[in-house]
Amino acid sequence: MLTFGTLLDLANIDRASVRLLRHQDNRYPGHASPYALWRDNRARFDDYQATQGFGDAAKLRAPLWASFVGVAGKKTLFVGMYAADLIGPLPQDRPHPIHGEPEPAGSCNFYRLQQRTELAEYAGRLWIDWGDGFRAWIQRGDTVHKPIVELTRTFGEPEFPGFSTLILKLSEIGTLPSSWLAALGSTRGIYLLTCPRTREQYVGMASGAGGFLGRWREYFATGHGGNVGLKSRDPSDYQVSILETVGSAATIADLLVLEGNWKGKLMSRELGLNRN
Repeated sequence: MLTFGTLLDLANIDRASVRLLRHQDNRYPGHASPYALWRDNRARFDDYQATQGFGDAAKLRAPLWASFVGVAGKKTLFVGMYAADLIGPLPQDRPHPIHGEPEPAGSCNFYRLQQRTELAEYAGRLWIDWGDGFRAWIQRGDTVHKPIVELTRTFGEPEFPGFSTLILKLSEIGTLPSSWLAALGSTRGIYLLTCPRTREQYVGMASGAGGFLGRWREYFATGHGGNVGLKSRDPSDYQVSILETVGSAATIADLLVLEGNWKGKLMSRELGLNRN
């Protein structure tokens, strides 16, 4: 089996000198994910990597980092090798690379990172199987194998599948391609949330300027989006899909009628999470 460790061997890199880092940060709903930062703004991604918590210093103590990002569907993409030197506590305030709010001096460790040329030809093309331990986002290069599952010719993102076939989890919104975000953010209509644990359904309406994307981000941020039925239960990583889209001329009254029709068809009042 070809593994990431095999590539390290072929590049004459001592596996023990490498730490594998998988970046997938769900703490800031509504903002770019580490994958989106790497895809759209490499400088901000490097800034994001350069600050790490004090408690992770021992795990990160290695001369080389092999950086990966988590992508929708729990996939893991290799994005480069870095030489990493711990400088010490963050020397001065700076805007946080993800949400832009001040990141205070001394609040975390600061690393000097330099991208290496080794394995650079695989960045953005190499997909590995990280395994089930996604919480263990820092791992040793000499104790885990990480099978390679795909090597693409170039970095590319899938085309938008269309509103009628789109099925996502709320947690995947931050890693969606920019073309998908544009389509979802500019379209209104009726959507369906399904709880993966109980199979209960909730029919909702995206009527605001942010379209489906804006409404779904509210659910991801709050767990309930202000809805009474969803507030009555534990938050869930709902599956989301689109039942019907409307044109720009549709009014709120039009959307309310469509929403009511779908609630009736799916019996989401009687058997699901709708309360009106």
